[in-house]
Amino acid sequence: MTPERWAFLGRYAKELFEDDELDGITERARAAGLPQIAVSADVGRLLQILTLLTPGRLALELGTLAGYSGSWIARGLMPGGRLITIEYDPRHADFAEGEFARNGLDDRVEVVRGAALDVLPDLAQRLGPESVDLVFLDAVKTEYIAYLELSKPLLAHGGVLVADNVYATGQGWIDEGYGTDEFNRRVAADPDFDTTITPMREGLLIARKR
Repeated sequence: MTPERWAFLGRYAKELFEDDELDGITERARAAGLPQIAVSADVGRLLQILTLLTPGRLALELGTLAGYSGSWIARGLMPGGRLITIEYDPRHADFAEGEFARNGLDDRVEVVRGAALDVLPDLAQRLGPESVDLVFLDAVKTEYIAYLELSKPLLAHGGVLVADNVYATGQGWIDEGYGTDEFNRRVAADPDFDTTITPMREGLLIARKR
């Protein structure tokens, strides 16, 4: 494996799993000046498949951005299923709500505004324990352990926890002191989870709650 081959494979996977409807989200987000840090199309497709492998009643996303990853998750929900997605930046939340509506997903997506650590305690009381089938973490990387502690009780047995950027962030890679090493080790050692990490994009942790 060379850096050139790795870059080629990333482009190859993106092209293979591109979706004309959802790709428009990233183009409009770029035009609107939103950060270009959304997951890639292959990761989006994996999120959809992972959601499909659960009962698909309720999913929780931390970090909405433009609504791209949330749209993939929402597509995997069962009829009547819901996605609750938390977004700190009101501009991003407004943009994402427009995209969910544009793609016919607004009836199954609720955008909750606020910082995840502020929102999650109240949300946990509203939803109740073991009510969520899939949790996707893609907000503040330094807060992943706190997210884990707050979201784990919400995750149903057989539910799936997914976390993005576990090998790298925009600042650098895990061997350079970035990524989410402590979080990765915490989940990997947790007897309540069966866990792996796939090196897609910047590292995607996937854990199934026993």
